[in-house]
Amino acid sequence: MMKATKKVYAIAISWCMFSCGLSPSDSLAPRSSNVQYINPLIGNVGIMLEPTRPTVQLPNQMIRFTPQRKDYLDDQVSSFPLTVVSHRLGQVFALMPTVQPIHAGSWQNKLAYDHDLEINQPWYYSNYFIEDDIKTEFTPSSKSGIFKFTFPSHGDAALLFSTYSRDSAAFQFTNGNIIEGFETYHDSIKVYAYGMFSEKGTTGFVNNNAIQQGNNTAGKNVKAFIRFENNTKNVEFKYAISFVSQAQAKKNFDDEVAGKSFDETKELARNAWDKTMSQIEVEGGSDEQRKVFYTALYRCYERMVNISEGSNYYSGFDGKVHADSRPFYTDDWSWDTYLALHPLRTILHPQQEEDMVQSYVRMYQQSGWLPTFPVLFGDHACMNGFHSSEIILDAYNKGLRNFDVDAAYEGMKKNSLSATMLPWRNGKATSLDDFYYNHGYFPALYKDEKETVADVHPFEKRQAVAVTLGASYDSWAAYKMAVALHKYDDTALLKQRSNDYKNLWNKERGFFLPKDEKGNWINIDAKYDGGPGGRDYYDENNGWTYVWQVQQDIPSLINLMGGKQKFQERLDQLFREGIDMGKNVFWYKFPDATSLVGQYSMANEPSFHIPYLYNYTDAPWKTQRIIRALLKTWFRNDVFGIPGDEDGGGMSAFVVLSSMGFYPVTPGIPVYTIGSPVFSKVVIHLENGKDFTVVAHNCSDVNKYIQSARMNGKELNTPWFTHEQIMNGGTLELEMDSKPNKQWGH
Repeated sequence: MMKATKKVYAIAISWCMFSCGLSPSDSLAPRSSNVQYINPLIGNVGIMLEPTRPTVQLPNQMIRFTPQRKDYLDDQVSSFPLTVVSHRLGQVFALMPTVQPIHAGSWQNKLAYDHDLEINQPWYYSNYFIEDDIKTEFTPSSKSGIFKFTFPSHGDAALLFSTYSRDSAAFQFTNGNIIEGFETYHDSIKVYAYGMFSEKGTTGFVNNNAIQQGNNTAGKNVKAFIRFENNTKNVEFKYAISFVSQAQAKKNFDDEVAGKSFDETKELARNAWDKTMSQIEVEGGSDEQRKVFYTALYRCYERMVNISEGSNYYSGFDGKVHADSRPFYTDDWSWDTYLALHPLRTILHPQQEEDMVQSYVRMYQQSGWLPTFPVLFGDHACMNGFHSSEIILDAYNKGLRNFDVDAAYEGMKKNSLSATMLPWRNGKATSLDDFYYNHGYFPALYKDEKETVADVHPFEKRQAVAVTLGASYDSWAAYKMAVALHKYDDTALLKQRSNDYKNLWNKERGFFLPKDEKGNWINIDAKYDGGPGGRDYYDENNGWTYVWQVQQDIPSLINLMGGKQKFQERLDQLFREGIDMGKNVFWYKFPDATSLVGQYSMANEPSFHIPYLYNYTDAPWKTQRIIRALLKTWFRNDVFGIPGDEDGGGMSAFVVLSSMGFYPVTPGIPVYTIGSPVFSKVVIHLENGKDFTVVAHNCSDVNKYIQSARMNGKELNTPWFTHEQIMNGGTLELEMDSKPNKQWGH
């Protein structure tokens, strides 16, 4: 009886370790670390748009892994990619285990699983496919990864390989345990793979819709497999990828995983995340708040990614392999990330940010333009504006100079003065841009007026007001850079362009509104008109969001609205204004505005800075109130806990900064404004060896209002401090209470 009890107990412990993702070493030597608070499942069901994914990778590295399924509610996995090439823009090399007899249709099969048996960690993934009795595990390195499969004693254990694109590809097996191949990504880019199996097997492929044994296959829509001997229970598959060459894929393999075990690689990956998450230490707050915070911090490392392989990298901006001793980063959506993610990185990893800025410079030198959304295949022209200019200026004004400053400015100037501003387009200026240069605004069409310019994207439209506002900010960034570099021949025109937003200010209506090519106002409902996402005039949001898009010149915006008091009243109205129609009607047109507070849309990036605008009035306490309410309402520790498209760190950086208690309202100006920290103490361990500390005495969910503040022991009467004060290792102390001190911060 005693032996049976011990056996049952041992089985129970073993199963707990399996289902909780613990290895024996984990259970014997548990660690207390900030990684325990990371929950990659947060936001895995999108409210309206794209969900987050439980991405497994090293911070900012090339291999990004996530099971392919619709979202968390989907209980089937269709494949495992060897890597996600670009955030939401595709993956390469599909892999699936099977124990079923292999036939031509096997590659379409999906594997069902129990969500409670799935383990998601940044450094480790595991799933148990309940119908086929297969356990799948994965752990990453920088340009490589390791799968571990545990098969049942019955069935034909095999691994199926295929591609995600239908372009040319190839697989070749050698020695019964090595696979090499390539897949064509985005029409022309060859991504190479090299892998090794721990067991030898029989290999084959699909030919003319029939299974055929053999060692190689090439063509389009290729499918290959390796079948292992009967009773094979455990198989490891180590692999590496390369954007450079097949030989480089083999070198990446040899350098990273050839001599390492699964557990050793997993431990190295966990250590990398442990180190990354330990850079910010918090005290106070609830476990739920810590999980939201550290999960947001984890997502800030999903992009950009370092695609350098040794001293070489492939660039889609000219289709060539380049030699460069510096890391080359890509995969960035600057319309999203310039607001908070890049500014956060200037604090946490300034040298890495310099490498990223230099990567932008390389992209300009290789393609002739600073990109908008740089990805592996080049510039994925999305949204509107050239906010790489703000990224560059922000870095420069924060003392980051280890990049080709003159070339960076050259690109900023060229984009501002001669690139098309049309949404979702890139290249030279069009007739609409020429009109802008001559008149200082982008001309709009009347409702139901047919488009006359073929270059305009048929769905994205002209976005005339959004383009004018964005171009004004971009020109301001170029102007400020010109002044800093003493390029005085350029300053007059760029300064003039930075004020173009004023040309669309309608004083009577109190909105930025469109004009036709003759300079006449186009009478629209700023709340609802403009087609899907308001794109005829705005972009993904309506006029209530775009009325605040003058981050570079907020004092002038205040004057346009009639002064501080009216500015404050307008902010109040924003958070209280109704939609005046059914939610289903409004959200059918504005799906990005799913998380509304009045007309404030927490779900979309242009809204991030708006709650902090109260700090420009006599009511900073309203910033403190609304920031806490937004964090509590829309960012939660559950699968619905992200209010809109997270965009690979774009939204998460807002959560990280706001939870720490400060935010950069104007990227390009090295100043932060104070909100209301979630935690009683935050310590940022800076890479220069110093610490920046925020202490919020008496902080709690209720005690969210600042009574007084000190910076380095000296009284601070305004809700502002500088980047230099952070990097010098300052201490911001706040006294908190349950009721606002309406006199503080004026």
